[in-house]
Amino acid sequence: MHVLFEEDGAFRTATVLTDNDSSLQVETASGKRSKIKSANVLLRYSEPAPAALLDQAEALASGIEHDFLWECLDDSEFSFADFASEYFGHLASAVEATALLLALHAAPMYFHRKGKGRFRRAPADILQAALTGLEKKRQLALSIVRMVGELKAGTLPPEFAPIVAQLLYKPDRNRSETKALEAACSETGLSAPQLLQKCGAFRSAHDYHLQRFLVDYFPHGTAFPVTAPPLPPVGLRRADVRAFSIDDATTTEIDDAFSVQALPGLGWQIGIHIAAPSLGIAPGSPLDQIARERLSTVYLPGSKITMLPDPVVDCFTLSSGRDCAAVSLYLTVTSDFEITAHESCVEIVPVVANLRHHDIEPLFNERTIAAGLPEFAFRDELLTLWQLANSCEGRRGKASAMQGNHDFNFRVEGDLGDAEACRVEISARRRGSPLDKLVAELMIVANSTWGGLLASKGVAAIYRIQSGGKVRMSTSPQAHEGLGVKQYAWSSSPLRRYVDLINQWQLVAFLKGETPPFAARSDALFAALRDFELTYGAYAEFQRSMERYWCLRWLRQERAETIKATIIGRENLARLDGLPLLQRVPSAPELKPGQEIRLRIDSIDDLTLELACRYLETIVPEAVALEDPGDGVLEAID
Repeated sequence: MHVLFEEDGAFRTATVLTDNDSSLQVETASGKRSKIKSANVLLRYSEPAPAALLDQAEALASGIEHDFLWECLDDSEFSFADFASEYFGHLASAVEATALLLALHAAPMYFHRKGKGRFRRAPADILQAALTGLEKKRQLALSIVRMVGELKAGTLPPEFAPIVAQLLYKPDRNRSETKALEAACSETGLSAPQLLQKCGAFRSAHDYHLQRFLVDYFPHGTAFPVTAPPLPPVGLRRADVRAFSIDDATTTEIDDAFSVQALPGLGWQIGIHIAAPSLGIAPGSPLDQIARERLSTVYLPGSKITMLPDPVVDCFTLSSGRDCAAVSLYLTVTSDFEITAHESCVEIVPVVANLRHHDIEPLFNERTIAAGLPEFAFRDELLTLWQLANSCEGRRGKASAMQGNHDFNFRVEGDLGDAEACRVEISARRRGSPLDKLVAELMIVANSTWGGLLASKGVAAIYRIQSGGKVRMSTSPQAHEGLGVKQYAWSSSPLRRYVDLINQWQLVAFLKGETPPFAARSDALFAALRDFELTYGAYAEFQRSMERYWCLRWLRQERAETIKATIIGRENLARLDGLPLLQRVPSAPELKPGQEIRLRIDSIDDLTLELACRYLETIVPEAVALEDPGDGVLEAID
């Protein structure tokens, strides 16, 4: 005697050795002996042999139609063995009964299990729903196969077009499109961005990097909602000064300007004038909500995303030829450039000029100052401010930040909508020039002075502090060791940074004798501080990544095969000449900082922003380096 039984969810056969009331000793075809419960036995039979039963039954079960079985049954519960005899029209053999059992078991949508070997057919509505779901899965599987084929052929499936950003940056693995993309990537060996770019999902690597940033920080787009334009302030006194700004050619958010007035027998009155959008943007207003959400202007080569709408910027930027609302800090400066007093006020400032670096630096630099400045507009004012800046730097005991390093200017010609067709020019500008020092030092004076004023009057503010080499934001007025000042509250760029706008609200309220909008230990103040610090860091990282993209584009544009680089750090960290591009060169021997090398450019990947370089040689100087007394830069004499 043999038995068909169920064990661990599977059907098995064996020969009976001993048959007890509640259990049996059996031996399988492989010779293994075991004890099974009588309740698990589904069928007792004498032939065929255990090893053949399931094979013969499976072959017979393949021809049994589930729909027909379902139609043959009513809604009552039944045993497979009883139904087998009815189905086959005679007392079913072991093979026939087992075949029917396998057919019933293989169709759980049609037949619901009710116990060992017992079933009940599914209600019609439940069966129809299950069949509909099964058909959807089948169609879905077919669509995935189709989409994989299209992707491999370099064609973007039509389902992908509306969700390309989601597939690239926030894929939902439950979607069929994501499954198809993953399968196609696995079969082609390409990453998702590489494959989608090949299929034309986005126009360029520039779009890929930009959209990744926008998805995270501007998910609803960069357009501003419609808001009422700010009203210009009224009732402010007009200052009797001639203010001028100093910025690069692309600056439109002109936050700061300066004025110089002689004080006979004493020295000068130096004015530091900061644009005052706080006079037209009320805390909690729609414009405040816009600025609070963006927190800062975003900069990238060839473009920017401003914190405030253009009409607001136009209303408050310190444009030449206009009377502009400003928060002014007036310094009383002696002929020895000592600051003996300061006064702050809210006023209207006439701005008479917007000086641009590219126009002024050829006339006002270390060499021209040493040789005697030529005649040009604002020559005397700039010289006075530069001398004051030197004095302020000396009193702080700290050199101007990043002096001797370089700023890199990116000029992108063409429409960024087709970035691949654009041409980029990258130029270096050495930091620490007289114009840089002049602006930097006076901004340090303004931010530290106003920070000290707010702290001394118990008015809450957000400070930028540095201790132990770490820079962070705080509502506590602590020292900024890197700048050598007791406190430093960003207040000089309210058109571009939300922290500066907050501090200006607080300062203006104090100067007007009003209650500041943010109280000490305000939850809103802490929340703004936290969000600004995180967002500002992310914006800066995005700017660096886009600059790296354009550096790589420049290398491709110029068809550069080799390039010089200078070792600047450990593990052969090098800076490529003429570019703000850092690159580790593991193929180079261990070199000291300052040594120049030549690299071969092996590959450039715009999507991953990876550059592969190979060390060629160390460049040995063939000339003696002498110090140029004009600008303190070491130059080689060929």
